[in-house]
Amino acid sequence: MSRAPVLIIGIGNPSRGDDAIGPAIVARLEQLLAAEIAGGHVETLVDFQLQLEHTLDIAGREMVFIVDASVVAAESLVIARIAADASLPPFSHMMSPAALLHAYERSFGPAPPLWAVAVRGRSFDLGAPIGDEAMAHIEPAARAIVDVVRGPRERGARRAGPATA
Repeated sequence: MSRAPVLIIGIGNPSRGDDAIGPAIVARLEQLLAAEIAGGHVETLVDFQLQLEHTLDIAGREMVFIVDASVVAAESLVIARIAADASLPPFSHMMSPAALLHAYERSFGPAPPLWAVAVRGRSFDLGAPIGDEAMAHIEPAARAIVDVVRGPRERGARRAGPATA
């Protein structure tokens, strides 16, 4: 069984207010990327937190996105390519994307490109819905990910030009 080249992981607890933003963005991406998912190009995954076991999920991918709420993001929506960080402990029940990459590289070698998509969250109360501010970032975050996922294929198709008989 071959793996989809693109993996999108939504991190968060749907019962904890803005913490649900990762799964909500993944749900929107499943609509926007339905053809790519059906065609085996994209796979999605939702979990409460990033864990060491996710190194197995990113193996064999061409690109990975981790979508999560953030209380420390400098802006309301931040999308950044992540590098492995050896200074972070890789063996924990909860990991950062940089620690996950470090653990992956220690176990398997060079990791696929990984982007962290962080949406600033304000309220993480149990039983609360996603706040209006976080909700406003679902569509922009999803569209930004779609642009990266489709970008190389669309740019390649434009370079190739129209088919000739």
